[in-house]
Amino acid sequence: MDADPASVKEARRRGNVFKSAFEELYEVEEVFISGSLARKTHKKPINDVDVVIVYDRDAHPDWGQPGTSAEDALKYTGAKVNELLGATNGSHERLVRLARPGNHAVKCFVDDPDDPDAFTVDAMPAFRTETGLLIPETASTDWVPANPEYLIDQVAARTASWSKYPGTARMLKTWAKEQPGITIKSLVMEVLALQFLRHDGTMQPIAVKEFFVRAANYVEEGYEVTDPAGICGAIQNSLDYEKFAECLRDTATKAGAAFSKQAVGDHAAAIRLWGEIFGDGFPSPPQEPGKPGIIPVVPDKPRPVKDTPQG
Repeated sequence: MDADPASVKEARRRGNVFKSAFEELYEVEEVFISGSLARKTHKKPINDVDVVIVYDRDAHPDWGQPGTSAEDALKYTGAKVNELLGATNGSHERLVRLARPGNHAVKCFVDDPDDPDAFTVDAMPAFRTETGLLIPETASTDWVPANPEYLIDQVAARTASWSKYPGTARMLKTWAKEQPGITIKSLVMEVLALQFLRHDGTMQPIAVKEFFVRAANYVEEGYEVTDPAGICGAIQNSLDYEKFAECLRDTATKAGAAFSKQAVGDHAAAIRLWGEIFGDGFPSPPQEPGKPGIIPVVPDKPRPVKDTPQG
């Protein structure tokens, strides 16, 4: 589930290239890396990095108003990306092949845009407010509030109290990606982890088992997964919550059985059950000297792996 350290390092480097390029502009107050890379909850493969560019409001008094200003801000940011970082003649570094304005951010292709696995940097213009950020939204032709730093800070606090928190969150996001017949955004799992994953230093198997039980109960009771900052509402409007509840409950049952087998020392059975939950990549225990290694039982039909958008 963990991305190759070299790819993580390169993703951070590319984000920092945007940061250093835009921070030189008089009209920019600050630039910071956002998203799962900032939270250290990224799973493999890393195909993008989110960068927030906070502009000085006095430098762009026409922005922030309903109408064309959302589109204007995105087009302006795209033009600046080309000027500073364009692959042909970027003045700061020649990095970006194409800058394409989207709904909230400019998608900047570092690789061939026709490559389905092309690496991108999503550069989002914003204004700083008392409660967070104000960001453009072309779909509504308006500017809307957002607070990505809230989740970054919350994850950092949990990681400080339990070092296994970000890695366990990556496990849960990997689980979601492998569920057949349903698309679950990574951010949905990360928000559920924020609510239901213990971070008090408990044993990881207990934390995972309890997470699935608590998350299943929450979804079965009819609750939606919403923005933890309380601003943007539902994380994934298209989510099939009935199917999602079934996946969580089925996994809660398997996790309970896996922990029970682990508790009584039946490691082979525990490995098989944890492997059914987290896929073929779930590691087997190291072989003890003079003893045969434990070989987990692999399901007859492995679940298909489907990539989902990163939150």
